[in-house]
Amino acid sequence: MSEIASSSFLPSEPAPTGATSPTARIGRLWRRGMDFDIGIVPLPVFVALAALVAALTVTDNITGELAVVIGIMCVFAFALGELGKRLPLVRGIGGAAVFVTLVPSYLAYQGLIPSAAVKSIGGFFGDTKVLSLFIAFVIVGSIMSMDRTVLVRGFARIFAPLAAGSVLALVVGTAVGTATGLGWKHTVFFVVVPIMAGGVGEGAIPLTIGYAAILSVSQGELLARVLPAVFVGNLTAILLAGLLDQLGRRRPGLTGHGRLDAGSGADLLDSAEGERTTPAVTVHQVAAAGITAVTLYLAGVLALDLFDLPAPVVMLALAVLLKLLHGVTPRLQQGAGFVYDFCLAAMAFPMLFTFSATQTPWQTLVKGFAPAPLVTVVATVCTLVAVGFFVSRLVGLHPVEGALVTGTHSGMGGAGDIAILTAADRMRLMPFAQIATRIGGGITVTLALLAAHSVGL
Repeated sequence: MSEIASSSFLPSEPAPTGATSPTARIGRLWRRGMDFDIGIVPLPVFVALAALVAALTVTDNITGELAVVIGIMCVFAFALGELGKRLPLVRGIGGAAVFVTLVPSYLAYQGLIPSAAVKSIGGFFGDTKVLSLFIAFVIVGSIMSMDRTVLVRGFARIFAPLAAGSVLALVVGTAVGTATGLGWKHTVFFVVVPIMAGGVGEGAIPLTIGYAAILSVSQGELLARVLPAVFVGNLTAILLAGLLDQLGRRRPGLTGHGRLDAGSGADLLDSAEGERTTPAVTVHQVAAAGITAVTLYLAGVLALDLFDLPAPVVMLALAVLLKLLHGVTPRLQQGAGFVYDFCLAAMAFPMLFTFSATQTPWQTLVKGFAPAPLVTVVATVCTLVAVGFFVSRLVGLHPVEGALVTGTHSGMGGAGDIAILTAADRMRLMPFAQIATRIGGGITVTLALLAAHSVGL
């Protein structure tokens, strides 16, 4: 019996190594597909989601229900983002963000997005004011999650080149824009300031929210006017970063190869990297950081009603003050970092897609790429980087690194910083770039809204 059982149930010879059953092959392909994401969505799930959105459109079942809205936004936003990341000519200049911000406006203009889908996401976008919540999470999360030592000491190190570059870039950009017939107000508020506002989500959108409140007009129209300056400014900074890298190779005395301080002592980032830890983030930490962001946003809303101060400005000022006064504990900082990362990964592209498709007129976008604004943008960014180069040398910083950090002030947010520093092979400067983008951009937005409130637009 034992011999029969052995011969019946156990193979007499091992199966060939290369032989695989169809079920095993299907399982392996499925696992590979589930580990390949379109944006943040696993490939098989994305295919199913796209098919369901198409079926709902054909059967006239597109509604304003939250799940339907999320499905529509994810399908279009992440598909465009993946396309932008893979196209050879645009992937190096933040192509994903460019595509998600520009293309939906064109698709909606041409009627290539189903009208029912546009109506559904537009109604949700307008009724819930979800963009304001997204901005609160991004701004407060970005400030609260930064290392306080790097924030304070890093800002002190780059303040001189950043401030001098910003002021002279404003002067030169305004002069060029005025000379080309744009008018000084339009040049300042709709060309030069958006370049240095910190990108789209953290800069152009809060800026135009403030402009819309001052002018009592549609924010989408205003955003369409400033977006070309943001995109061209980012591209100009990337090209200049490549030239700075070549300059550093030819003149080694001008660069620290990623080290900002020109002295022989320890670099600020050396000590910061040595002390860095990555403890696990809990759900309570994330929830606490999220509610803190909501609280600061509501304080901004109240300040707008009581004192007529722009809500994004008040929210940003309170977040910075809380950080500087040691009001952000380590657990809250970790939670804020998760909130910030989650918003950038999961919410940024859907928000940009929805805003572009429903609020941003294509005709207005096209006007922003006229020769006069383009010349003004290039002059502004070149001045910003050149002044950063020379002032850095005067204050004891490596000129190439100082110019690169100053140049990120004209970058398109975090994606722009990555593109600029990658072009120069100086990714180590990312903490300083984040200060220039977030804090420098926040200061720019704050001063611009206060000025716009005082002199008008």
